[in-house]
Amino acid sequence: MSPTFASLRYVNYRLWFAGAIVANIGTWMQRVAQDWLVLTVLTDDSGVAVGITTALQFGPVLFLSAWAGLLADRLDRRKLLMATQVALGVLAAALGLLVLSGHVELWHVYVFAFLLGCVSAVDAPARQTFVADMVPAERLANAVSLNSASFNAARLIGPGVAGLSIAWVGIGWVFLINAVTFASTIVALARMRTAELQPTPHAQRGKGQIREGIAYVRGRSDILVVMAVVCVVSTFGLNFQLTSAVMARTEFGKGPEEYGILGSVLAIGSLAGALLAARREQPRVRLVIGSALAFGVATGVMALMPTYETYMLACIPVGLASLTMLTSANSTIQTSTDPTMRGRVMSLYMVVFLGATPVGSPLVGWVAETLGPRWAIGVGSIASLVVALAAGVWAVRRWNVEVRYRITARPHLTIRHRDREPTEAERRAAAADSLRAQQLGDRAA
Repeated sequence: MSPTFASLRYVNYRLWFAGAIVANIGTWMQRVAQDWLVLTVLTDDSGVAVGITTALQFGPVLFLSAWAGLLADRLDRRKLLMATQVALGVLAAALGLLVLSGHVELWHVYVFAFLLGCVSAVDAPARQTFVADMVPAERLANAVSLNSASFNAARLIGPGVAGLSIAWVGIGWVFLINAVTFASTIVALARMRTAELQPTPHAQRGKGQIREGIAYVRGRSDILVVMAVVCVVSTFGLNFQLTSAVMARTEFGKGPEEYGILGSVLAIGSLAGALLAARREQPRVRLVIGSALAFGVATGVMALMPTYETYMLACIPVGLASLTMLTSANSTIQTSTDPTMRGRVMSLYMVVFLGATPVGSPLVGWVAETLGPRWAIGVGSIASLVVALAAGVWAVRRWNVEVRYRITARPHLTIRHRDREPTEAERRAAAADSLRAQQLGDRAA
């Protein structure tokens, strides 16, 4: 079997992969339908309303994620995921019935977005860490990357299907279709061979376990750098639901089919990035920083595209850069974290990744309404470039590395350790981190 798909040789992971891709298609369909419902039916093209909806959906991560991470460390993750999938399906069905009844109002969508966010906040750490239960440790990075590939293969299909479904059968039916797709994950989890699941250690009950997880992350400079980069890029740059909607609707004058196609084209690059990441056995922090820089450049170019067709093509490198960054960040953290801490560490990662959206979405929505949709993309580009360059400078100074580049002939970037002895200032800075953080930082850089 190809190294790219090595994790699929395990029966439990195959079941998970198949069930997840169906459920993810439904999730992407609902995201498109929800934004289109708010933008065109319940408001008069209000980017702020779409931003508020997105913020409510991702806001609960800020308050629940640490507790949810502790649940993922303590409980049977398979059973926990079955419960969250049932809850997500029920909420999707209820919203769909409300839309079909003709009584839906904007505040209804806000409430359902918040409730979906609460369940998703509990689901996310368990989903992320459950991968380690299905494959051996040496296949974890591959399995994490294939999870991203599954998510983005669904992204390739879901938005386009959603756009066509909205035009053919209406928004309400899209929500009901999504509700049915959660059954695929529930069936996959139920059919797993529990005897073949990997024995991952669980955290024992005790006081101060959330604080213990925070202290663990504070002692790991490599994880802090990854989280800082992902936080800034996610806050200002990963608002594709909003920016694609306003670009399609107000800049190019397109309908739901074209809006859905933008999401699918973006997923072409995202899927390519996830599959390329699946071939890497050891993800590194430098790849997170480099791909964040590439994302800033790619989104800057995308914001300047004059036509719908050129904008659509520009989505491909944006998707490639964003998924390279996110997959590398996820894999780097999971493969280097103590298994008994993994749920809590991943929950903190989800806070900076998803929890940044409630801050960024209304702000980006305001920029779209005030300065135009192109500037809504532009602020993400600028923020991504700034944080990537800042992280690179920090790594050079704190991890004792040097960066060399060449832009003639074949462009090339090299990052390696300096041969000279570190200065006294560098020694004092390095002493602030734990020995493990230094080792991982050196290896990652």
